[in-house]
Amino acid sequence: MGLVVALAWALTLLLAFAGLGATLGTLIEGLDRSQISWAPILATAASLLVALALTVHWVRTRDAGGGTSRPSGRRRFLLGALAGGGGVAATGLAVFARNFDWFDTTIKNLFVAIPPKKSPVYDDRWAGAEVQSYRRLGRTEAMVSDISLGSGSSTGGRQGWEVAREAIDRGINYFDTAPDYSGSGSELALGKAMQGVRDKMFLATKFCRPTGHLPVGSSVDAYIEAVNGSLQRLQTDYVDLIHVHSCNSVERLMDENAHEAFDRLREQGKARFLGVSTHTPRLETVANAAIDSGRFDVLMLAYHHGAWPGLEAVIDRAAREDVGVVAMKTLRGGKHQGLLWSRDERDSFTQASFKWVLSNPSVSCLVISLWETRQLDEFLTASGTSLRPQDLAVLERYAELIAGTQCRPHCDVCLSSCPEQRPIDDILRYRMYFENFGAEKEAMRLYAGLERQADACAGCAAPCLGSCPDGIDIADRMRGAHELLRLA
Repeated sequence: MGLVVALAWALTLLLAFAGLGATLGTLIEGLDRSQISWAPILATAASLLVALALTVHWVRTRDAGGGTSRPSGRRRFLLGALAGGGGVAATGLAVFARNFDWFDTTIKNLFVAIPPKKSPVYDDRWAGAEVQSYRRLGRTEAMVSDISLGSGSSTGGRQGWEVAREAIDRGINYFDTAPDYSGSGSELALGKAMQGVRDKMFLATKFCRPTGHLPVGSSVDAYIEAVNGSLQRLQTDYVDLIHVHSCNSVERLMDENAHEAFDRLREQGKARFLGVSTHTPRLETVANAAIDSGRFDVLMLAYHHGAWPGLEAVIDRAAREDVGVVAMKTLRGGKHQGLLWSRDERDSFTQASFKWVLSNPSVSCLVISLWETRQLDEFLTASGTSLRPQDLAVLERYAELIAGTQCRPHCDVCLSSCPEQRPIDDILRYRMYFENFGAEKEAMRLYAGLERQADACAGCAAPCLGSCPDGIDIADRMRGAHELLRLA
């Protein structure tokens, strides 16, 4: 009977990893929920229930044949609870393991830490700033404003049509939107803002519905219908650019139905160029595949100071192939609060970040979401300006502030050197939340949820010393983290 129970749990873990985990991954990627099959969820749930039932039966009948060693009722209960609870926990871990890259690469580095969206001190000299520079968007031949308008729905405020129209009046001519931003509200707002000036705009939207991205294998008609819905909301008869949205797989990137749909839309005059947007764990793989295919005119990539190792090479390669590069997530980093150490600094952190991104000649433009006139003032002050020593000082100060304290994104070199198998990267990140983000309670809550904390570091011989490529004194930082974060 024990072997049957073990096989039932093995099957459940397999379904959780390959079925439920994969389904959760598509939800994280943002695929249209109505197109996602319930079968893996139901299969995993059914297998889990069967495994639990078999576990209960096994515990009840264990040593039922008699003998003095037959477990007591209390011991059976504890054994059953331990076996069942352990199985459920392992099932959850299998689902998490399938999607670990999303957390470790994307969520942790781009979404957990929300940067400031404007300077804490407004400088009157920013008032009325306008676009000062336009750049060529690869082989599209379009000349687009170096700082352009994004319209993401999770930016800290809701973008109205009035500020979008003001952005046009200030010289912004590249708009990025999507049906699933604000539940189609973004497209509706931009459509209203563009009335009378559509011919001045370069408009990008996504192969998407308000409920999410179209999954691989969607029909050609489904792709076309989605774009027709965007055209209706945007009050226009064509879009300049359609992106495969938030793409994390080459399979979805190269879905033949999506490409056939685009070709038809282009023939009908409803779309001019094809692109891909990605800020996902497989960003570099997807971007390189897009360049290799020769099908994509524009890449929209997460790109900011100190992030995504290897991305510079991808961007330069795109430029060599005359593929336009649009930078997004340009304010995403780590220790944002530390960058605001001086209230007398003339330029804001946002301006220094924008200038750094635009100092790369292979970048055509950057998109930034905003919802206030004062943000337009501040952001557009950076348009057409060069990266100066003062700006580099801000970014170098950033590097100085994180030196020896903050783990490098995507690095796990030290983990194998810890004999206690402590999650060094997670612990030091929680310490960063506590010390730099003002998120003391959240940092302590996350730390309390760790199965393995840094208490073992107090008496450890610290074989981790010297393993960090950035020279972090791991043992000292870990001991300090435990003192800060433990719930005494």
